Amino acid sequence: MKVKKRPLLKAGVFIMAFSILLAGCSSGTGIGSEGQPVEKPTEVVEKYTGEKSLELPFVYTAKKELSLTFNGMGDKDSMAKLLKQLDKYKVKATFFLPGIRVAEEPDIAAAILAGGHEIENNTLNQLDLNKLDYEQIYKEVKLANDVIEENTGSRPKYVRTRSGDYPEDLPLVAAQLGLKAVVSYNINPKDRDMQSAKEIGDYVKRYIHRGGIISLNTDINPEVIASIPYIAAAADEIGYKLVTLDELVSRGGVRKPAEQVPGYDAARINSDYKTAKYRLIYQVDTPKKHIALTFDDWGSDKTVTKILDILAEKGVHATFFLRAKGVETNPNLARAMVEEGHDVANHSYSHPVVTSLTADELQKDIVKAHQVITDAIQEQPVMLFRPPTGVVNDERAKAIAAVGYPDIAMYDVTMLDWDASNSADDIVKGALAQTKPGSVILLHMLDDIHTIEALPRVIDSLEGKGYTFVKMADLIKEQKN
Repeated sequence: MKVKKRPLLKAGVFIMAFSILLAGCSSGTGIGSEGQPVEKPTEVVEKYTGEKSLELPFVYTAKKELSLTFNGMGDKDSMAKLLKQLDKYKVKATFFLPGIRVAEEPDIAAAILAGGHEIENNTLNQLDLNKLDYEQIYKEVKLANDVIEENTGSRPKYVRTRSGDYPEDLPLVAAQLGLKAVVSYNINPKDRDMQSAKEIGDYVKRYIHRGGIISLNTDINPEVIASIPYIAAAADEIGYKLVTLDELVSRGGVRKPAEQVPGYDAARINSDYKTAKYRLIYQVDTPKKHIALTFDDWGSDKTVTKILDILAEKGVHATFFLRAKGVETNPNLARAMVEEGHDVANHSYSHPVVTSLTADELQKDIVKAHQVITDAIQEQPVMLFRPPTGVVNDERAKAIAAVGYPDIAMYDVTMLDWDASNSADDIVKGALAQTKPGSVILLHMLDDIHTIEALPRVIDSLEGKGYTFVKMADLIKEQKN
């Protein structure tokens, strides 16, 4: 990027001028050609009443991308080392810079842009915007925009406060100034607590996911520089790419409000359940050697992504019964399942043993799960419900059917893979011994078990015996027909 060269003005002049402006002096103050404050007409700032800007703790996307972002601007030496590390590991990052620091050291900002990174607005002085009124917030953000553009030629598209927290006025200010979004984050390695480089990297590795926004600081903990190899390795291990925030946003989507998604209300509380009809489906009678591969619960992005990668490599589509409390923390992962051709279904919100709940409690849990999953995938899930642990009785089955889930998806093949004491060999042997035409195979997507190790062998072995994998809803249709 071609960077606009500007004469370096003394930091004291900028600080004095901007402080006067932010205070809202009656006559108004600007900066003259000699770098001195001059009087100018005061800008009248009226509170914006239009639609507020986007608010992004993460980006909605099923792509294997996330963004590494930094707040603040460290000294010249530390910033040079950080940029060198990013370049070494081929990471493109987004730097939220305070306007005053860009004014003080525009050469650092120029080096950031020259490295192919992105510069965004960290406000003028990194003040606590919760303590400012609307006009003061407006000036903090606008002046930072102006200073960054004046010194780099690059106009910010996003704004973030120093802490990531912000008042409700900021999205209105951002919209008024034409900014795309107010950005926070959802992966915070807490480098402010002076974590080691490995601790920072381990945190990212644990919580990494599609569309994530990692937040670090350039001017607090020098270990941030040494953490870059760990972060790059964490992304590379599961095939994720670290891209600039604007790239992430431009390739992502915007979630509709949940209530606007078709099928959001397909599950409803219904206290009149005593005569509801239901089917417990353990397996399907079919003349074809068709079988359904299903996965229960939830896991880390790393674990589930490995399962998805294996299924993609083998050309197999499965049915995922999702624990919705987990989906809430990572809706992009649920969406990725759908985009890769799999079905997702309801496995409750809180994963209770359904017989331990009253019918009313159970219905509320199932409806909440349905709404969370629908919101995450932005479409109606397959209307199958699988009770956690596979335990259900007649009264609870009727309560489940009455909310909109008459087909209760059980299974006839289970290798207890949720128990880490069961090896990959145990899982494979169990699958081969139990499976027959129309079988429903139960596996889990939990961390630290042997399912991932066993899965390719299970698929290859069963296909070798002439079986074809289909999604459970499609298998059920074969019986209906």
